Amino acid sequence: MAVDGGVTQAFFPEGGLSRDGALRTPKIGLLDYMLRAFDPAGSRDLVFVPVGLNLDRTLEDRTLLRDLEPETPKAGLAATAATTLRFLGHHALLLASNRWHRFGYACVNFGAPISLKAWLAGRAVDLPRLGKEVRLARAKELAADLMGAVGRVIPVLPVPLLAIVLAREPERRFTPLELKAEALALLSRLEAAGAAVYVPRRDRDYAIDFGLRSLAQRHLVVEEGGLLSANPDDITLLRYYALSITHHAGEA
Repeated sequence: MAVDGGVTQAFFPEGGLSRDGALRTPKIGLLDYMLRAFDPAGSRDLVFVPVGLNLDRTLEDRTLLRDLEPETPKAGLAATAATTLRFLGHHALLLASNRWHRFGYACVNFGAPISLKAWLAGRAVDLPRLGKEVRLARAKELAADLMGAVGRVIPVLPVPLLAIVLAREPERRFTPLELKAEALALLSRLEAAGAAVYVPRRDRDYAIDFGLRSLAQRHLVVEEGGLLSANPDDITLLRYYALSITHHAGEA
């Protein structure tokens, strides 16, 4: 009914939040409903607008990562409440002592609209004549194309940028200058590859310093003897943030 009525609607092709930070395999149920309701010969088109979201900090990041380890016991209500209270108390103390800093940046980016009429015509797909199995296969192709478009517009933010540099060489110890140089070089490569890079205040040095400070506050990066390195106990969490942008320019 929504498709037939031309109602603007938002949906998540992945069907839920990423558990490891990377793009998930898209689900095709909603897309199949749309294809079944769409009339290519009608006067109305169906247009998809890719939307890429990224965050410097996801508050439930550790909880999401626990879902990847089903053998790990789940925290009960009391433990969850205690963790929440500790979190609030810690940040209240930082605020009272004038040491609180923002969690990070959230950024949204929009891609070029994708016309379903044009998509079908470009593949010579006669939608009304498709059987169920063939239609589902076409829905998978469309879902893959849409996820590719979403991936291309996911913004690069300071924390994921630093997370890539630290996580790809987890045992390396950087001088602050080396770490900044590596991050700036990666930033330039991602920009050259066409990634949507958000530089807060339009100041690259500030962006790198902000990302490093954010990671240090969460003890994801540690300092020893003036050298910086990834916290070995939190490599998985660093990779969670890194994976949100590693698909840009083939970074790994």
